[in-house]
Amino acid sequence: MSVLTWFADASSLTQMEQMASELNALYWLDLIGTFVFAISGTRAAADHKMDLFGASFLGFITAVGGGTVRDILLGIDPVGWFHDLNYLLVICLAVPFTFVFSKLTERLKKTLFLFDTLGIGAFTVLGVEKALSVGVIAPYAVIMGVVSAVVGGIIRDTFCNEIPLIFRREIYATACLLGGIALILLQDYAGLYGWSNYLITISLIIFARMVSVRYHLQLPTLR
Repeated sequence: MSVLTWFADASSLTQMEQMASELNALYWLDLIGTFVFAISGTRAAADHKMDLFGASFLGFITAVGGGTVRDILLGIDPVGWFHDLNYLLVICLAVPFTFVFSKLTERLKKTLFLFDTLGIGAFTVLGVEKALSVGVIAPYAVIMGVVSAVVGGIIRDTFCNEIPLIFRREIYATACLLGGIALILLQDYAGLYGWSNYLITISLIIFARMVSVRYHLQLPTLR
């Protein structure tokens, strides 16, 4: 084997290891996002005095709604969570967790704010990366990140007979949009991939949401 061949094989192996690491990171992000969004939906159901079935249904639809719509738009058939029982298991754990530790989740509340923010951060990253992996160009990949992040919350709020957060003046979808753009820029111009990029992106989304809520920053409304 020549030296050039050895270096080529080593480089190929490194790229495969990097891809495997990114896929593993994305998988765990997906499960984490599913868990926290299921808690968000269940907590909203509890706040609206729904029964156990209603809470379970709302937790489920909040957790998988955004990813389902994203996969349908990307032409992924069947949608991703159909292949893996871990998603159902995570949701089934999140619902009783919310009730058993209701005082904890109530204290963490603004619970919907906390878990919603973690969820939109994780799902923004996942949506962008999944869109890029099937050949979608960067601007549309960012849009898929936003769709992945906000649709579950829209469904949750609609079932709770509330105006969805995305349609209010809060910095919500805009934070996801900024995070998705940051993810692309960190990859293309800083060479950051995997957990380092994902954690920075999620932190940026959380920071944008916290600052906007703390200082009452809002988008202008149409008059």
